[in-house]
Amino acid sequence: MELRQLRALITLVEHDYNVSKAAARLNLVQSAVSQQISKLEAELGTPLFLRHGKRLIGLTDTGQKIIEYAYRSLATIENIYEIGREQISTGEGMLRIGVTHMQARYILPSVIKQFRVQYPAIELQVHQGTPAQLVEKAIHDEVDFSVCTEALAVSQDLLTIPCYRWNRSLIALVDNPILSLAKINLKALSEVPLVTYVQGFTGCTAFTDTFERAGVWPKIVLSASDTDVIKTYVREGLGVGIIASPAYVDDQDQDLIRRDLSELFPWGTTRIAYQKDKFIRRHQRYFIDLLLKTVRQPDRWHGLIPSE
Repeated sequence: MELRQLRALITLVEHDYNVSKAAARLNLVQSAVSQQISKLEAELGTPLFLRHGKRLIGLTDTGQKIIEYAYRSLATIENIYEIGREQISTGEGMLRIGVTHMQARYILPSVIKQFRVQYPAIELQVHQGTPAQLVEKAIHDEVDFSVCTEALAVSQDLLTIPCYRWNRSLIALVDNPILSLAKINLKALSEVPLVTYVQGFTGCTAFTDTFERAGVWPKIVLSASDTDVIKTYVREGLGVGIIASPAYVDDQDQDLIRRDLSELFPWGTTRIAYQKDKFIRRHQRYFIDLLLKTVRQPDRWHGLIPSE
């Protein structure tokens, strides 16, 4: 068994079993990729892919099991390389961060700016995705670590570090009638059109569960994964927005009135996560420590409490 065979296996899966795309990613001709898979299956004595004619359409049960070990094997090899790189080039390399839009847009810019001062030769890659995608990216070492709220805490394959706790704010145009209420409650929120996060993003499950427990249901007219999209449609008069409080920026969002909703909804916890057996280089540890230090200055953001 050869590493290139495992790489071909993984690349085919990540490119929807398309041999042409996998070959392009590996800088090989299609026949070379097919040959590597054939040799691997012959050595193992069992098919790894489901086929329809000559076309690959999925993994067999055996293939599903083997692909996870393939990811782990390549991650182990990468750890060995990383240990070597740490000895010869401590200030060079790459840092791959998996984040949702909220983290990339509102939390990370000041952290990245400080990181660049200390490590100007490190190439930074920011990979955006859904929380579920970020879990997979961290497990399969497609990113060095992921930062998000939902999903990371339940994965047993990842080491997770609580980063900060946050809650929600209402945003509305200055003439919206809901702003005249002395106190905004769940019933009042259920009676107005809402613009908020799509399911799976930024604690949306806890959000809808809170309404359900109160016996009311929100009238969500638009949902999005991007806080800036939510703000845009609130500005267009589509409804009242509910966003993560740290995403309200005083000097940019003055046209939108904010009301704190932390008494209505449970607090969410944003975490950093990476493979449990991953070798963490100095610049990676520095970034994690820098992020934790930065969010321990909660006056930077609304509705943010550092995790202990």
